[in-house]
Amino acid sequence: MAALEKATGDVVLKFEPFVLHVQCQEMQDAQLLHSVAVDSGFRNSGITVGRGGKIMMAVRSTHCLEVPLSHKGKLMVSEEYIEFLIHVANQKMEENI
Repeated sequence: MAALEKATGDVVLKFEPFVLHVQCQEMQDAQLLHSVAVDSGFRNSGITVGRGGKIMMAVRSTHCLEVPLSHKGKLMVSEEYIEFLIHVANQKMEENI
């Protein structure tokens, strides 16, 4: 809260979701890993194939959070709401683990 009170610009609380990149030798390997990831709840997962044929499987979570807290140095939310957001972000971190 002390840092927020000193802020003169915009402040955003941002939580980035889990991402794991895996290079696969064969497309079948990537497809199997993709199925397992999606079935495990990682719905934003995907497969990309580079120009050189490199197969990458990205396991991605949907647990993101981005909330503006202040604008031009003015706090836009209550301290109670910030505590709530921190609790939500910590829950998302536990889900990532």
